[in-house]
Amino acid sequence: MAADEDTAADASAGYAERASRLAGAVVWTSTPSTVVPVVPAAGRPVLPDGCMDLLWTEGRLLVAGPDTRAYHPEGPPARWAGVRFAPGAAPAFLGVPAHELRDRRVELADLWPAARVRRLTGRVDAAAAPPSALEEIALDRARELPAVDPLPRAVVAALTAGRSVAATADELGLGTRQLHRRSLAAFGYGPKTLARVLRLQRALALARSDVPYAETAFRAGFADQAHLARDVKELTGMPLGALLARG
Repeated sequence: MAADEDTAADASAGYAERASRLAGAVVWTSTPSTVVPVVPAAGRPVLPDGCMDLLWTEGRLLVAGPDTRAYHPEGPPARWAGVRFAPGAAPAFLGVPAHELRDRRVELADLWPAARVRRLTGRVDAAAAPPSALEEIALDRARELPAVDPLPRAVVAALTAGRSVAATADELGLGTRQLHRRSLAAFGYGPKTLARVLRLQRALALARSDVPYAETAFRAGFADQAHLARDVKELTGMPLGALLARG
C-alpha cells in the first residue's frame, strides 16, 4: 500500500489492515471512532491469537505481548497503528523471549535503548503515513537479523494440522521438553496452549462466517460443540454467542 493509501485508511472512520511487506505480518490502523484488537481504549476485548504487535500512538511506541486470555483495553480513544507479527516472529525482532511479555503491554523503551526509541518515535510521529513508517522500522530491523528461524512456522503448521504435541515434537526432531522451551521463547507459552489459541481463532473465523456451531466445532478440531463452548469461555471470558455479537 502506498503512503497516501495509509493516510486515507487512517483518516476514515474505523479499522483497516493490509498485508505487510514483512513476511507474515499485518499492518493495521485505527481511528478514535472505533476500537480494534490491541488498541488500549474501552471496547471489545482483545482475544488470544498467538501474535505480538509493535504499536504506535502519538508520541509512543509500545509492544503488545502474547495473550493467554482476553485483554480488556482501557483509556480514552486515540489514533493507533500497529504491525502484527506472524506467530513466533516478534521475539527475534525485539530481542526478548516472548514469555517475558506474556499478557503484558510495555513501552518499547523498556526493551530497547531509550535514545533509539525516542529517535524512532519521532520518525513515526513526523511521518505523513505513520503506519508505513512503523512498517519501515520493522523492515529495517529485519534486515539486521540473521536468517529467520523456521521452527515457529513449522510448529504452527503442525499444530494447525491437528498434530498432538508429542507428534509435533517427533516431526520436528525435538523432545517434548525441548519443544516446550522453544515454544515459550517464540510464542510466550507452550505448544498445548498455542494449539488451543490457534484452534480458537479457527473456530471464530468459521462462526463469524455463519457456519453452524456444531460444524464449526468439528471443522476447527474440537471434540464436540460443548468442548468448543468451554474453550471459548475459558480463553475469552464470554460465551461464543455473546462474543460474536460484539463483532
